[in-house]
Amino acid sequence: MPRKTPIFDSFALLSGLLLGVLMANTLMMACPTSCHCIEKSGMTVVQCMSRSLVKIPSDLPRDTVVLLLASNHITHIPNHAFKELHYLQELDLSNNDIETVDVGAFQGVSDSLLLLDLSNNHIQSVPKEALARLRAKISLSNNPWHCECTLQEVLRELQLDPETVNEVICHTAVQEEYAGKPVIQVLDSGINFCNFHHKTTDVAMFVTMFGWFTMVIAYVIYYVRHNQEDARRHLEYLKSLPSSSQINKDFDTISTVL
Repeated sequence: MPRKTPIFDSFALLSGLLLGVLMANTLMMACPTSCHCIEKSGMTVVQCMSRSLVKIPSDLPRDTVVLLLASNHITHIPNHAFKELHYLQELDLSNNDIETVDVGAFQGVSDSLLLLDLSNNHIQSVPKEALARLRAKISLSNNPWHCECTLQEVLRELQLDPETVNEVICHTAVQEEYAGKPVIQVLDSGINFCNFHHKTTDVAMFVTMFGWFTMVIAYVIYYVRHNQEDARRHLEYLKSLPSSSQINKDFDTISTVL
């Protein structure tokens, strides 16, 4: 059986390497059909704006640096939505219908992301862990935020966009008097939503304990009254029985007659 020459082996190896690089490059540069990908200053910019998308594309190029998903109908940011985009620096999700953000939504891009725009959506709250590790400048303006302890803890860890920070408004709040006011303004005034949370929890616990206590007292009263009724009936029954003296008197009477 003839042996392959070293030249042939080298050619096969080189061909394999080139094919592997080509396949990797194709995978890296593939662009979703609903988007437009361009090279700009050596960076891949993926434009998916105003494409009537209802979810985040799953086949995004792995070398994406800028991802523009504004003005669509996305309602949810799921876990690991961008986990393969290790070079992602700018992410625009503004003007969508986003209502929920999963805990691991931005896992994998927390170190690279520099800009994140979530403005003009329908977000009322986000898990504290979802944005905790992000170092990006974030815009959260024009969302129907519910101001309470979790939101306060989230904002404490974030670098908010200074140009839009006053547009982060309390749509609702644990205390109605703060609805309609900028969140930062309320917090800067010394208000601590977490105190309201603890007070609400304490009141709920007190109401629950009072309810249980009332039930126990009611049962005790019922038990005592029920036993008293039984005792009264038993006493009346005993009183209805003939006494021993009456029995002896009746016996003497019978003896005399006899």
